[in-house]
Amino acid sequence: MIVPELSTERLVLRGPTLADFPHCAALWADPEVVRFIGGQVSTREQAWARLLRYVGHWELLGYGFWVATDRATGRFAGELGVARFERDLAPALGDFEAGWVLAAWAHGRGLATEAMRAVLAWTDARFADRPTACLIDLGNTASHRVATKLGYRELGRRTYHDEECIAYTRSPSR
Repeated sequence: MIVPELSTERLVLRGPTLADFPHCAALWADPEVVRFIGGQVSTREQAWARLLRYVGHWELLGYGFWVATDRATGRFAGELGVARFERDLAPALGDFEAGWVLAAWAHGRGLATEAMRAVLAWTDARFADRPTACLIDLGNTASHRVATKLGYRELGRRTYHDEECIAYTRSPSR
């Protein structure tokens, strides 16, 4: 499947490519980036598997994660989208789990909210009857703010990989 390109005021969201692997590996190897995403940096092998998972989502499910780049410079800004993670979590979050991870240089600039608004608009248009969910580490106040701005409402607390998180849900915009 060809991944649709989305644009925002400051970002271009496009499908992941092999050329993104060094950026993906660097992103997931940054302790600041993964602080609230399990807290453990990823190896190159784990980053490679993640990149392949992104491509597989698009091929098998028709949705997935985009690579975000700065519109003005082309600089890699992060990865975000909607995925089916099949988490070992009860109750399950469903087939459409939103997520966003940005490079450290992009933190605190409103880019996650900006990009995810475009992602959710696309998701709502294509899968109009499907709610999305997200799971955010209890201490990640920045992502809790993003979720709230995007219209997510709290479902409750969950424990995932021994970390306390908050699960959110969002109904499609109509």
